[in-house]
Amino acid sequence: MIYEGKAITVKEIEGGIAQLNFDLEGESVNKFNRLTIEELGAATDALKAAKGINGLVVTSTKDCFIVGADITEFTELFAGPEEELVANNLAANKIFSEIEDLPFPTVTAINGIALGGGFEMCLSTDYRVMSTEAKVGLPEVKLGIFPGFGGTVRLPRLIGADNAIEWICMGKEYKPAEALKFGAVDAVVGADQLVPAALALLAQCNEGKVDYKARREEKTSKLKLNAMESMMTFETAKGFVAGQAGKNYPSPVESIKVMQKHAGMARDKALEVEAKGFAKMAKTSVSQSLVGLFLNDQELKKKAKDMESSAGEVKLAAVLGAGIMGGGVAYQSALKGTPILMKDIAPAGIELGLSEAKKLLTKRVERKKMTAAKMADVLNSITPTLNYGDFKGVDLVVEAVVENPKVKDIVLREVEDQVREDTIVTTNTSTISVNLLAKNLKRPENFCGMHFFNPVHMMPLVEVIRGEKSSEKAIATTVAYAKAMGKTPVVVNDCPGFLVNRILFPYFGGFIGLVRDGADFQKVDKVMERFGWPMGPAYLLDVVGMDTAKHAGEVMAEGFPDRMKHEGTTAIDIMFDAERYGQKNDKGFYIYELDRKGKQKKVSDASVYEMLKPAVEGSNEFTDEEIIERMMVPLCIETARCLEDGIVETPAEADMGLVFGIGFPPFRGGALRYIDSIGMEEFCKIADKYADLGPLYHPTEGMREMAKAGKKYFG
Repeated sequence: MIYEGKAITVKEIEGGIAQLNFDLEGESVNKFNRLTIEELGAATDALKAAKGINGLVVTSTKDCFIVGADITEFTELFAGPEEELVANNLAANKIFSEIEDLPFPTVTAINGIALGGGFEMCLSTDYRVMSTEAKVGLPEVKLGIFPGFGGTVRLPRLIGADNAIEWICMGKEYKPAEALKFGAVDAVVGADQLVPAALALLAQCNEGKVDYKARREEKTSKLKLNAMESMMTFETAKGFVAGQAGKNYPSPVESIKVMQKHAGMARDKALEVEAKGFAKMAKTSVSQSLVGLFLNDQELKKKAKDMESSAGEVKLAAVLGAGIMGGGVAYQSALKGTPILMKDIAPAGIELGLSEAKKLLTKRVERKKMTAAKMADVLNSITPTLNYGDFKGVDLVVEAVVENPKVKDIVLREVEDQVREDTIVTTNTSTISVNLLAKNLKRPENFCGMHFFNPVHMMPLVEVIRGEKSSEKAIATTVAYAKAMGKTPVVVNDCPGFLVNRILFPYFGGFIGLVRDGADFQKVDKVMERFGWPMGPAYLLDVVGMDTAKHAGEVMAEGFPDRMKHEGTTAIDIMFDAERYGQKNDKGFYIYELDRKGKQKKVSDASVYEMLKPAVEGSNEFTDEEIIERMMVPLCIETARCLEDGIVETPAEADMGLVFGIGFPPFRGGALRYIDSIGMEEFCKIADKYADLGPLYHPTEGMREMAKAGKKYFG
């Protein structure tokens, strides 16, 4: 044994060939944490000192190669001074460079996922052989940073600057055929042939058939672009990528600037430029928010995994109500591998649900994301029915009928009589109390909420609503089914609006107040879109539907009259009374026309201003800052209330619910992280400026106590 540690071992395997193997003790995956990097340095020193070694193959015992850097360490690392971050990266890069400079050829055998720092490790060796089961990529921009272990230096010199820009700025994962086509790997073989192929390549190097020294020289030298080529490549890319990423996500453009800056430098100087650029991005609030979101997502996944032991298996599901929503649920379930019955009371409903599923599947085939044969298999997994004939075999039911408590009550009691005693029954209600709907059920312990967001195939969130009598098995089974459908489940307790809608309507309340006081609704939309929302509040109301907004608003007003009941006529009331329901009938705050691709396009309608006059009581001009404060303060306070009231268990779940449920700007991390970024004391001062607007703008006592104590929701 040449070296033995807790994450890495190095041994001679045959004919002077050494094997450096990653197998991080006590973990299901390999990752670059402090221990692994330290051991990689020690292992490299041992390799340099070893006698008779004429080649190195790098492998992994685990199913993945290396998933990347240990992101749980980022928060602490990124909180330190910028100089420390630069030094930390340069220390790690010194180790990768020493591997690159070993006095014999080196090959990495990529057996599974190699992302971020994991793929940068691969790039430090002379060659890469990839399993047909593996994936590679540099996804760091999704965390508001860019590769910091030599990725911006080695990849452009290996596959060309334009290709490297695409890899780094898109942050996508590449399958073997794509990686081979780009030249990021040198061979693709079956998993059982991976190490033999790597050893064969090393033998060719040692026999002089493959010039590994020339490859190494290319990777460690200046980028082979003249001044004009360099300017054309990087300047064109900066403009295009800036347009795609937007100003709120600076790391993709910054990565191009860094590559451009070190293009004329040899490896070691180039790595210094990369380290400084990486540290600059790591210190941004965008990176802190995106890393926080990633950690929140990991927390949610862990909670869902912890529930698995209590969950029942869902081999067959059913959805009641075969409209757009029911069809979307059926499509998503079948697509992800759980067969589903789709029941309605009328053939027209069945036809609508099947049509929705067919439409979504056809789009996948057209985009070459699915074969026609696979589409047929998925459609065959959806069984339409007008009766309960096969329901005894169903493990979980999703009720998705009209949003009316009396209708839902009848349907839920009916289906309870048709399924087994252990079948879980869920309701896809967005506003009706789960406890209310459970009152007339024989087995309320098998009942809970399963609130999908529309459109089902696009929206990642599912709220799993725990009723007073919902059992752990009901909740765990519903969570497991949501996960199996490819969704992110958040468990919440019952209350009007549950989590997401309860928080959304104070945001709409802020909008109603601004219009009342004279704000231009189109200006409010533009300001909030610049703030980072995918659409402003007026546009969002059009998408939600004015009838839905009015109904849900009434539920909120009844549940929380002190702060969600509105006096007089509101902008939503006027739109509803005028039957301007939004995109549902092509007119709301805006009118909607079809573009060339048949998609609805938003168009301004000047007549709306005259129409809104009964809801306007003032004529104030508002600054962008005032609009943002009046919109965001109510939303943030209500999020804090949900946490304090126990509607949601953790800040992570609250923030993820908003990001995945209503498109809260990811680069701001969620409402609670947004408060943290401002500071609770400062946030309360901002809210107090608007105290006369009513309880919607009054921070809770818990928030004021946090302000006094200097506490944060995260870390």
